[in-house]
Formats: sequence, C-alpha cells, structure tokens
Amino acid sequence: MSNTKQNSQPWAQQLEELLPLLGHRNWIVVTDMAYPLQTNPGITTLFAPEGYEQVVETVSSMIRRAPHVFAHVYQDQEQQKLSEQLAPGWDDYKASISKALADDEVTLVPHEELIVRLDKVSSLCRVVIIKTPLTLPYTSTFFELDCGYWDAEREAAIRR
Repeated sequence: MSNTKQNSQPWAQQLEELLPLLGHRNWIVVTDMAYPLQTNPGITTLFAPEGYEQVVETVSSMIRRAPHVFAHVYQDQEQQKLSEQLAPGWDDYKASISKALADDEVTLVPHEELIVRLDKVSSLCRVVIIKTPLTLPYTSTFFELDCGYWDAEREAAIRR
C-alpha cells in the first residue's frame, strides 16, 4: 500500500506539499468513509479525521490560493434523490456542504461516470483521494484540476 499515506504528518500538510506538483488533469477527491481503497499506483490515499465539510472547504481554499491551477468541481448526481428519510443526517450535510462550496460552481454527474473518469485519468496522472469519517452515501466531491493561467479560448487560438 505504498500509495496510502500513513505517516504522522497531517493530511492538509501532505496535500499542501503535493499541490505544487499537481496540475491540469490531476484530481483531488474528498470522500466518505466507505469509499474503497484503490490499488492503482496513480492514486494516493490520505485520511482526514476532521469533518467532511471542513475537509472540502480546506481543499477548495488551497486550490483557490494556488497560482497554477483552478478546479472543476463535481458531485454525485444521485444526491438529488437523497433525503433525510433515506439517509439520516442528509439535511445537515446539504446545508453545511453548500456553505463549504459557496465559492465553487458544482456540476452533478452520475457517480459511476466519475469513477470511470478517475480510473482512466489515474493511469497517466496522479489522483489524490482524501477519505473522511463521513458515513453518508454519494457524498464524494471531485476537484478536477485545470491550468490556472491558460484557458480553452487561448488554446484554441494557437491550434487554428
């Protein structure tokens, strides 16, 4: 399990050290407790004992402060069908995650589609998974990094 970071260094410090090495096509994913420990060598897994929303807010803030990247943010589309009745604690989660991601535009995508994307990307580029103690389904937040100082419009201009 060499890709699982099990040292005394806090997860946020580990991510802070990794972030300058990450760039477009890399992903950072904050997950619930049941998210599987993946064996692909392109995936690094960290554990954060803090609350899920705090971890998401910290990751989002780190990315916003980074001069070289920004993130496309995705969450599981299945969230639209969850409720307090189906998943006790859901209402509190929704309220707190809305605050944590208040500065981000979030796109909902089916969970399996996001997992397929991660699998494909991790064969060439690093993916960092941060597991939290949260025990609610379909709560993963996916940050797909992109270049912070170049955009698709300028890229298209040089490709003409």
